[in-house]
Amino acid sequence: MTMTDLQTLGKQAKASAHQLGLIETTKKNELLHKMADALEQRSADILKANELDLENTQVREVMKDRLRLTPERIAAMADGMRQVAQLPDPIGNVDKMWKNEDGLLIGQQRVPLGVIGIIYESRPNVTTDAASLCFKSGNAVILRGGKEAFHSNQQLVQILQDVLVAEQVVPHAIQFVEDTSHETAKGLMQLTDYLDVLIPRGGAGLIRRVKQTATVPVIETGTGNNHVYVDRDAQLEMAIPIIINAKAQRPSVCNAMETLVIHRQVAAAFLPKIEAALVEKHVEIHADEQAMAYLKTATLATEDDWSTEYLDYILAIKVVDTLEDAIAHINKYNTKHSEAIITDNYAASQTFLKEVDAAAVYVNASTRFTDGYVFGFGAEIGISTQKIHARGPMGLHELTSIKYIIYGDGQIRH
Repeated sequence: MTMTDLQTLGKQAKASAHQLGLIETTKKNELLHKMADALEQRSADILKANELDLENTQVREVMKDRLRLTPERIAAMADGMRQVAQLPDPIGNVDKMWKNEDGLLIGQQRVPLGVIGIIYESRPNVTTDAASLCFKSGNAVILRGGKEAFHSNQQLVQILQDVLVAEQVVPHAIQFVEDTSHETAKGLMQLTDYLDVLIPRGGAGLIRRVKQTATVPVIETGTGNNHVYVDRDAQLEMAIPIIINAKAQRPSVCNAMETLVIHRQVAAAFLPKIEAALVEKHVEIHADEQAMAYLKTATLATEDDWSTEYLDYILAIKVVDTLEDAIAHINKYNTKHSEAIITDNYAASQTFLKEVDAAAVYVNASTRFTDGYVFGFGAEIGISTQKIHARGPMGLHELTSIKYIIYGDGQIRH
């Protein structure tokens, strides 16, 4: 795909963004419901395309879970679109209004960002999540998925576009880049005349490449080197299912746990129990020297283990002497995504909440809950690990900006 082709997508998106901004909420919701229905009605086409991707992919088996679609997952994608339709439309809302000394009535009104580019890897559900959230929030979107899910993404976008064409409404509000080359991705990252913001969703390599290459504004999302800390005042029996869920339910996703941090005072009692539970789930353990004394199957961890997002059945274990040591270790190695403490000590929980630097911080719960769908956003555009504009799961509100609206009755400035 040439730069001219990308510019054509950009021009079409910019025109559609303007038209989309004029569509009433009820019409947007109606279209989202029709798109959801179409996904279910054409699930056989989607599954056929997905099977082609699964046959062609070279990724390891655990990563295929990110790529694989089933009738249940397609139904969940459709349900996510319907949930987005039911959410309040932020566009046009006035967040606050005040009168200044000149008698001007000044308000902050929610408006779309405009044209959003999404570069993502092997999860086809990102296609429908991003499309539905952008559409509801009045933003045109240009989607560029990875080669592993090319046929799945292509089919999903075609179904959504078919609905828009049939309804004769902004057919270019949702567009797909049908080229997975690095050159085309670079071109999208530098489409400054048309993109208002670029959101990458994927591994550390993709995020780093986008940050280094993009000339359009970027909202950084994604990588999750997440920790669970078992405090000396933890309920150890409660900690076991939380840890197993955080590590082994879906290890290939960004809200999975990668490092278990344990207070020294409970290491002897807890480590043999959690090792047995982890081994049952076929989790490989890399542990520091203190933890190795209580484990039978672990290998000695290296410095690299503390900063690795495994996305696999591998877990690092670190023993610390104090809560402060746990927080220091987490803040040094984490990616500002999701962190958790298991404790019955209220003061310890509050210290952890206050001092750990992450988008989502949990007390006595699994990190796996960091998800826009779970948080009630219907879906998510990604999980921002930045602090500017948006942080954590990004829903409709995070896809808007503001403009000031000012009412006067003849004022002039002296």
